[in-house]
Formats: sequence, C-alpha cells, structure tokens
Amino acid sequence: MSSDIKMKRVTATGALAVGRARIRQLQVTTTGAARFTITDGSGGAVLLDLDFVTDSTHIAYIPDMGILSSNDPFVSALTNISAATIYYA
Repeated sequence: MSSDIKMKRVTATGALAVGRARIRQLQVTTTGAARFTITDGSGGAVLLDLDFVTDSTHIAYIPDMGILSSNDPFVSALTNISAATIYYA
C-alpha cells in the first residue's frame, strides 16, 4: 500500500509538526561542510544523520518504505545548510 508524498521545507532546527511519518527523501542546500540529523521526536533516537560536502545541493533517497518516525520527526542538526526539504508519507 502506498500513500501520498508530502513535503516540508525547513531553515532551522525543530519539530516538523507533521505527526507520525515515513521520511522518503531529503534535499539540502549547503553553505559549507554540512551535517543534517533527524531524531524520533525531540530528544529521541537518531533516525537519520548525514554529512554533506561544501556549497552544493544534495538529494538523499531513502530506499524501500523510508525511515519511520513514530513521533513527530525532529530536525536536531542543520549545520551549514541554508534550507532542507524533507519528503515524507
């Protein structure tokens, strides 16, 4: 079974405010050596932790069903990233 893909653009850390979600893809624009981290709610388990090279746009595809966040996905690190778009279902 599949569901509609939604997206949320962020420019700062914090909750995505989307509730339970499966993260399917990520696009980031970096301004230096960058790091992006999502946890399962504020202070929860790390679900996604990626490093990116300097000054570029990157797309990270999450295979299969994506990464499940039982709680509201929380962007806990957004270092040297001007914006990130998170695709989720």
